[in-house]
Amino acid sequence: MTLPVEHILEMQGISKAFPGVQALDKTDLFVRKGSIHGLVGENGAGKSTIIKVLAGIYTRDEGTVSINGAACDALAPAVVHEAGVRFIHQELHLVPYFTVAESVFMGQEQHGVLGLAGRRMRRRAEQFLKESLNCELDGKALIRTLSPAEKKLVQIARALIDDKARLVIFDEPTAPLASGETEQVFKAIRRLKERGISMIYVSHYLGEITDLCDEVTVFRNGATVAQLNRVDANSTQTIIHNMVGRDIDALYPEKKHSDGARMFSVSALGDNSRFFNVDLNISAGEVLGVAGLIGSGREEFIDTLYGLRRAEAGDMQFDGRELKLKSPADAVANGIVLVPRDRRNDGLVLNMSVGDNINLASLDEVAWARMEKRGLSLKRANELSEQIDIRPRNPKAITRFLSGGNQQKVVLARWLATQSKLFILDEPTVGVDIGAKVEIYQLIKELAANGAAVIVSSSDPQEMLGLCHRIMVMYRGEVVEDTPIDAIDFDSLLALSTSGARVASTA
Repeated sequence: MTLPVEHILEMQGISKAFPGVQALDKTDLFVRKGSIHGLVGENGAGKSTIIKVLAGIYTRDEGTVSINGAACDALAPAVVHEAGVRFIHQELHLVPYFTVAESVFMGQEQHGVLGLAGRRMRRRAEQFLKESLNCELDGKALIRTLSPAEKKLVQIARALIDDKARLVIFDEPTAPLASGETEQVFKAIRRLKERGISMIYVSHYLGEITDLCDEVTVFRNGATVAQLNRVDANSTQTIIHNMVGRDIDALYPEKKHSDGARMFSVSALGDNSRFFNVDLNISAGEVLGVAGLIGSGREEFIDTLYGLRRAEAGDMQFDGRELKLKSPADAVANGIVLVPRDRRNDGLVLNMSVGDNINLASLDEVAWARMEKRGLSLKRANELSEQIDIRPRNPKAITRFLSGGNQQKVVLARWLATQSKLFILDEPTVGVDIGAKVEIYQLIKELAANGAAVIVSSSDPQEMLGLCHRIMVMYRGEVVEDTPIDAIDFDSLLALSTSGARVASTA
């Protein structure tokens, strides 16, 4: 069957199942030529699965796929690449000590009579970045010297340098970027559209979807529930309703701060390298935000609070006593827990079941004579899964096959089982859909209401303002502001994070 000329991609009736999970259920995806097509849905809706089916990583159980009018009976990475389909993944996969030119041509190097044509590759890389992506970079510059946005553009150039791309899939391309760096990537994407390249844009940031995309397909529970043929700033509520199957009245829960006793404090803390002379105080029932861009020292500071890094100066107190942390085990023993920013690598044992991951930090409570009571451990895993709505509701499901948002809930459930007093949440909603965000925000509110202290470390200014009672801002290793939420606005928070100083008041 020949496709209508306006379609570059048609995926129809696609189904894919994993053990205990129906990831795709007769799902459709149609993309017009020359369009930027948004693909949205909650975690677990099937977005990543259908992209991997298209890439030839997963074999579909049923359904048909056609690319540029040609039916594809068997998809494989080489076949898809030959058809002009390219993938820009969230992870950069760049070598820090390679040059820009080496990175752009990695795996597709050009050769001359005397060997590698280094000068020709450098000129071509610089020309492509400038003309196709509106970015001027020195081809001899090392990847480690570039900004995150520039690294993303190098990644895009690497995928497109052969000039054979017809359809480009962007999977959460701005996730590793600070809020001020995304526009550089947006300009490059718009430039690609001007060249007639079709794109699928996958993102949890609905503002990006409505800003960039011409049309949007919405997935829910592995099925296509809506396709919007026209998208603008007024489409957000319609998209959310289709994603979650209901209207969401408020993204952030109402703030209720009960003034509890001081629970945790640090004084003049530093590692003599990435952060210096940091003071922090947090009380029971309080949600404290720690803001700052990459390089601000925020990540290293958070790691030190959990014993992942050693403090070289200052001291910590917890519940009125001096605290010395030599390892994360010391932190957990004292009631301090961390939900890490990289949940897949640092927060979960992916090949273990959901139930085993949940019980991992408190096995002594579901064991007798050092032997696990499987019935008791499954019962507790079920209760916690129900409490925070982990999907699918199956403690025997393998964690690897869960969506990002549900994997994050598994990490949270593990620490809920320990009855801890201080929760440190590092980028708690990165890669998490709008529905799961609402649920995680509500859980944070409940933790504080039940007397826990919560530290939220995030690079999202809007999340900080909507969620926290107080915000501490770090810039170049130092605290430049520590203020109640009602004394700071979005512009000042962004200015403090990027320049270390507030914007001038216009009042």
